[in-house]
Formats: sequence, structure tokens, C-alpha cells
Amino acid sequence: MRAILVDDERLALELLQQMLEKKVGGVTVVGAYTNPVQALEEARELQPDLIFLDIHMPGIDGLKLGDLLQESIPSLKIVFVTGYDRYAVEAFEMNALDYILKPPNPKRLQKTLERFRESENKRMEADTGQALLCCFNQLQYQPAGEPPQPLKWRTGKAQELFAFMLHHRGRIVDKETLLEMLWPEYDTPRALQYLYTTVYHIRQTLKNNGLDHITISSGSFETGYRLTFGDLRLDTEEWKTQVLKLGPLNVINASNYELTLDMYKGDYLAEYDYVWAEPEREHLRGLWLRTARSLSAFYELHQLTGEAVRLNLRVQQLFPYDEECCLTLMKLYREIGDKEGVQEQYRLLAARIEGELGSSISGKVQDWYTEWDSARS
Repeated sequence: MRAILVDDERLALELLQQMLEKKVGGVTVVGAYTNPVQALEEARELQPDLIFLDIHMPGIDGLKLGDLLQESIPSLKIVFVTGYDRYAVEAFEMNALDYILKPPNPKRLQKTLERFRESENKRMEADTGQALLCCFNQLQYQPAGEPPQPLKWRTGKAQELFAFMLHHRGRIVDKETLLEMLWPEYDTPRALQYLYTTVYHIRQTLKNNGLDHITISSGSFETGYRLTFGDLRLDTEEWKTQVLKLGPLNVINASNYELTLDMYKGDYLAEYDYVWAEPEREHLRGLWLRTARSLSAFYELHQLTGEAVRLNLRVQQLFPYDEECCLTLMKLYREIGDKEGVQEQYRLLAARIEGELGSSISGKVQDWYTEWDSARS
């Protein structure tokens, strides 16, 4: 990878270059600058992959320089190397790749380069792309480099059978289970005929859409069916994997939390009333909510109130009856002096909990609101 270094201290530049090229490896330093203006001018021509940037410099400080460089080279990844830790939040807001305190050491720099490689691998996968099967919200198929498109099924039974087999992918589902789920009103011989016909229609639909690598094959002794799909990507599986890889939340990977939340395009098979899908639906919703709450707490800790409000309003769209989210929003609105916002949140919650569900707001929320209202009065 090609990198440039910017630091107003020549000795620091030389030490960092030596570490990157001789002790860490895999990096070619194509420019090292003590003058930020010169670095900005030459970076446009050099088009580096990565920049290691000091923050506290005369003239143009590192944060400003990073902002200018991102405008001129959008693909550039920025690593701040500084003797001060008070700029962490600003670095996070710029979506920096990493934030390293001086003096850096080879082990820490190696972690930075591993993070860069992971980022590049994700970008390349997105660019080249494999076909994607989508289960968020509705069943769709997304060919590489094209927008998602719904699959046209012969019947509703064919769609549900495919969805159910996909849900149990890689495992044999016995025929008895399928018959009881889809054709409980028919005797076994007739229900089996419907099953065979529906499997045939599924195979034809897959073939017509270029999805021959998705196969539904008979299990051992023809007791059931198994669905396999080779190297086809599945959006829900990729999303769960991404959640598990997030790691502890900090100023550097907070942007990954945002991206992961964005990947959630709707509840699992939300457009269909498949009872068997409900456990997985709730599982994924729970993962999303826990991730969002972690990020909200991080924003609150770093006094990024606007970001916390934005995120919790998004949570509220998915979980309109969630009292914890409503209470968090009321507290955030209180912090910024928005009394109308506090009142509106309480009114919304009352309408939903009392008006729609016929229940009562929890004592915790009622007590907080009453105390706030009394103090305001």
C-alpha cells in the first residue's frame, strides 16, 4: 500500500517511516512532509492509499488538512498520529481509519494496517460483488452490480416453501413437516403431489432467474429436502456476521456501528405472515436494538447529543412502543432545552401504550416526566 506521512517534526517523520517500511512492512512511503500545504498539493498527484497525519501542526492543523484531503481524494484513509488524546471525538467525526498516540510502536501500527486491509477487502467485495439473496423485508434477488428485484413465484405456496427451505438451508427438512405446514387439509397422497409440483415450480423459477446454483435436493432415502446455495450471499447472514465482528465500541469503530445499523433494511421476511419466521425476526430485531443502544450510549458519553437524538428517533421508528427509547429521547431533549420535544415524546408514548395497547406507561417513565414537569413549573 502507498502512504504519505505528515508531521512538523522531522525526527518523528523519519522514525515513523522506518517503522512502516522496515519493521512492519507492506507499506511504501511515497511522500514525507513537514509542510502541510506541500503535502496537500502533492497528495493529489501521488494519490496515496493511506496518510499518517499529525494533528497539532502550525499553519494548517491535521484535522483541517484531513478534511481537505478527504475532499480531494475521497478514497483516502486517514490515520491520526498525535501526542494528544483530546482530539479523538473530532477524528471519529471525520471517519478516520485509526487514531494512534505517540510514540507509535510496530505492534500498534500492524493493527492499523490490518484494519486498512479489512476495509479494502470489504470495498473490493462491494465493487466486484457476488449475487445476493435478500431476506430483509421481502424475498429479493440482487445480481452482482444490479439493484434488487423480487422473484416471481408461480404460487404463494411456492414462495413460502422456498423461504422455509432457505430458513433451514443446509439441513434436511422432512416431507411430513412440509405437508403439515402447507397442506394440512389434504390427505397424504394428495398433499405429496402438491409438494412435488411445488418443488418443480421452485426449481423452474430459480432456473429462469439464473439461480441454478441454488438446489433443492432429496434427502437420504427421500425422507425430505435440503436447500443449498453455494457461494451465493445472504443479506441476513452477512449482517449477523458484521454485528459479531464489531468489537468493543470506541471512537474509531463507531462509524462501523452506523454502517452496520444501515445494513438492516427491514425486519426478516417482514412482508409475509410466516409464523415460523417470527423467532428469527425477533432475534435480528433484538441484535439491531442492542447495537443501536450501545451506539446511543456512546454518543451520550461523548456529548454528541444531536447524533444521539437522530439515532433514537430511528430506533423509535422500528420500536414505537419501546419505553426506554422514549425516556432516552426525553432526557436528550431536556439537555438541549427543548421542552416541546420532551412533552411530545411523552404524549406519543401515552397514545401508543394507553390508547393503542390499553396498558399503562411504566412508573419509571411517569415518575421521570412528573419530576421534570414539576421542576420546569
